[in-house]
Amino acid sequence: MSPSTPPAPELRSGQAHIDPQAREVIDYLASLGLPPIDKIPATEARLHYRQARAALRPPAPDLAQVRDLEAAGTAGPIPLRLYRPADGVLPVFIYFHGGGWVVGDLDTHDVVCRQVASLAHAAVIAVDYRLAPEHRFPAAIDDAWSATTWIVAHAAELGVDPTRIAVGGDSAGGGLAAVVALMARDSRKLRLALQVLVYPVLDLRAQSPSYSAYAEGYLLTRAAMQWYIAQYAPTSDAVDDWRASPLLAPWVHGVAPALVIAAELDPLFDEGEAYVRRLQGARVAVQHHRVEGMVHGFLTMGGKVDAAGRAVETIAAALRGAFTTDRG
Repeated sequence: MSPSTPPAPELRSGQAHIDPQAREVIDYLASLGLPPIDKIPATEARLHYRQARAALRPPAPDLAQVRDLEAAGTAGPIPLRLYRPADGVLPVFIYFHGGGWVVGDLDTHDVVCRQVASLAHAAVIAVDYRLAPEHRFPAAIDDAWSATTWIVAHAAELGVDPTRIAVGGDSAGGGLAAVVALMARDSRKLRLALQVLVYPVLDLRAQSPSYSAYAEGYLLTRAAMQWYIAQYAPTSDAVDDWRASPLLAPWVHGVAPALVIAAELDPLFDEGEAYVRRLQGARVAVQHHRVEGMVHGFLTMGGKVDAAGRAVETIAAALRGAFTTDRG
């Protein structure tokens, strides 16, 4: 199947119905009076994002161990955070946070990682990859791949099982996870049990119908997404590189099984649907969940949005199943 612009999704018909809890979050964020992200410097955008996520997240679950460490990267040390729900050798889920390659960090997604570790009974290692515009494409994917291979090489000292590894992320991090899964396939040395893609960024051309349908009014705007892309991949060569736009990958056969979670009212909805179709066309096993009435970014809103907790449970169940199957 060719990576062409996808048709409008089946869920879209007439006026979109938004989940009441998502509407409350949108109204709350609007009440803060913050300027649009595409009108402020990246440093200010990061501060606003951290503050908003802190206000929206649920309480943090306690775990047996949470500690910060570093992986060796091609451009220097890469900060990581290891979450362990128990002692002993555990399967591991490597997580890349969202934030348009510009905002987000280990703290903004800390609670999500804790939740997944607890429910999946797996170690989770979050990767604090370099951010744009200070570090443009391909810095983020270079760090994501370097961190992944470092974790595999140091599995024994980390107490994780190198034969039971999954990768995942939300938004920009979901796109990074998709690329890492493709690179793992091509390496012929790293076999992943699962890739978890939560409303992933997969096509930086940003021309699908959902970009127009949900351009404004649903939290992530088309203008904001275009700004993120300009910070990270400002040239056409970068946009068209499959490591930035994995929907444009020449082939997806043989890649790890996938869990794809989509928010219905999201400019990125169509590219996620298109990637699911590409995976299915290549006979890759896909679990596909559409969250109707929901907006982009909801995974880190678990303190206000019930759908976030259900998505975390879906991720944890998929990981448990993949790790059990992988063990044989």
